[in-house]
Amino acid sequence: MTFLIRQTLIYAVPLMIVALAGVFAERSGIINLALEGIMIFGAFIGVLFVNIVQDAGTFAPAKDANNWLALQGFAMLAMLVAAVAGAIFSLLLSFASVNLKADQTIGGTALNLMAPALVLFFIRIIANQNILNMSGGDAPSWFMLRKSYFGYGRTDNMGFMGETFINQTYPATYVCIVLFVILSVILYKTRFGLRLRSCGENPQASDSLGINVYKMRYAGTTISGALAGMGGFVYALTTANCSSNGDVAGFGFLALAVMIFGNWKPLNIAGAALLFGLFKCIAASYTSIDINGDGICMLTQIPVSAHVYRMLPYVITLVVLAFTSKKSRAPKAEGIPYDKSQR
Repeated sequence: MTFLIRQTLIYAVPLMIVALAGVFAERSGIINLALEGIMIFGAFIGVLFVNIVQDAGTFAPAKDANNWLALQGFAMLAMLVAAVAGAIFSLLLSFASVNLKADQTIGGTALNLMAPALVLFFIRIIANQNILNMSGGDAPSWFMLRKSYFGYGRTDNMGFMGETFINQTYPATYVCIVLFVILSVILYKTRFGLRLRSCGENPQASDSLGINVYKMRYAGTTISGALAGMGGFVYALTTANCSSNGDVAGFGFLALAVMIFGNWKPLNIAGAALLFGLFKCIAASYTSIDINGDGICMLTQIPVSAHVYRMLPYVITLVVLAFTSKKSRAPKAEGIPYDKSQR
């Protein structure tokens, strides 16, 4: 159970933060189908930043609590760099959607096609191979939290909460959860959030009240890009051993499914992300899930191909969307270019 909860959080949190990224864009009236591409680009820039700092010799792998705290500051800085990269990359979608009034679906699809090609091009130049890894060591030895940092030995019992939420976890996961809560409050409990949401529902009425619809849509898409870029790096850090290869296993599209299933509401999105994260965890770690902790694996006893487990998250996505998409309510002005002359 401890392993299952810990792994579910690792998969669910990037989905949750990237789904919230989609909410910010679509609540402003811009369809952001480019979440996958922005995640790929943010993951690459974050891993590249880690690589550069490692080569500079500024930090060393964590051996004690003090060194580990410094490394967490390094990880937060890498998340910030990835967020800035995602925000800049999303400006291409903003410019096409707001200034050029181009089809937002086509614009997002174009960015999804461009991002992996661009990232692989740079990786080939930098690393002369198809994957960019850390310069030395691995992500767990650098950034993972261990109970020994709190004065306990590795074999000491910290209880269920300690073993589940402290030992062998990534603090970046909890930073994303805190950020998710703060941004959800901003979106639904502040003047900025109200203005942003009004631009996605009725931009003509918003404009008549003095709200600059163009600026709000730029703001919504830029925040969306920053969150997606950060989510891409967190995915790379926690599940891909801090590496980049121009792929995020379809997490951007899964995040879109989470957003639709959650009906564009943060609390629903959090629940949907946990559900999808659970199935993603089962798909990735089905051989490690025990029946009662005695080493007998529950899922491997079932005569089912491993490919079925790997397909499970995406099959569940199709099934859930088939049954819930009719009841979901998207912002009314989503995907419609705003034109002042139509007021």
